[in-house]
Amino acid sequence: MKTSTKPLLYILLTGASLSFLYPFYWMFIASLTPESLISDFSLIPSKLTFENYRMMISKIPIWGALLNSTIVAVISTFGVLVFGSMVGYALAKIDFKGRDLIFFIIIFTMTLPFQITLIPNYIIMVKLGWVDTFAALIIPALNSAFAIIMFRQTFKSIPNDLINAARVDGCGEVRIIFQVLWPNIIPTLITVSIITFMNSWNDVLWPLIVIRDENLMTMPQLVTLFAVGGRSEAQLGVKLASAVLLALPIMVAYSIFQKHFISSMVSSGLKE
Repeated sequence: MKTSTKPLLYILLTGASLSFLYPFYWMFIASLTPESLISDFSLIPSKLTFENYRMMISKIPIWGALLNSTIVAVISTFGVLVFGSMVGYALAKIDFKGRDLIFFIIIFTMTLPFQITLIPNYIIMVKLGWVDTFAALIIPALNSAFAIIMFRQTFKSIPNDLINAARVDGCGEVRIIFQVLWPNIIPTLITVSIITFMNSWNDVLWPLIVIRDENLMTMPQLVTLFAVGGRSEAQLGVKLASAVLLALPIMVAYSIFQKHFISSMVSSGLKE
């Protein structure tokens, strides 16, 4: 890149970054601004208060919902890592009839809108008696086509000599996956973890359908009902406080693991 074009590039990137970050900054600062002053919001507010957060906590069981979301997201993420890596390993390193067909079917499922399978999945949950249980939120999430494809492509880039050497040492296939291959694919594990955790954490539609007990509601579900159901009493600051608390875990997780996330996404091109 020519030296003369670098300042222009930096200016454009800075502008793009600021335009992306400003809504989050506004949301956070407005959540700390008294309700009467939000309409006169400025970059540096004249007064800050935690009243919006206090009112939010007093109106809804936000800490219980936070715990529920954490339980569901953590278990779902761990399950996707385990089952996704096992299926991805089979599709990448084990030769069996119909392997490529299964892989392309998995890719095809990613093109289907979630709404298509919504009613069949709900009927299954009802017949299994899982409505109003965490099982209805966790088990359907374990089938992640994205995770399978990511692991499959990553495992294909690992030399077969490493796997053969592990087999000579007496390792079974499961032990090869978790003790030999996992330590070599940390960026992929982190990428799949972040995206799976984020999808589980932000999911609203499915919990609204299968969870009706307020004590089992996840945070996005409870915040959505809080914002549109009247409990917030049309107070924008209280709604923004709940939105900040909802977005904070994802922002913290990404800021910590962004290096591995970007590295995996850059190096995960489809390999045949």
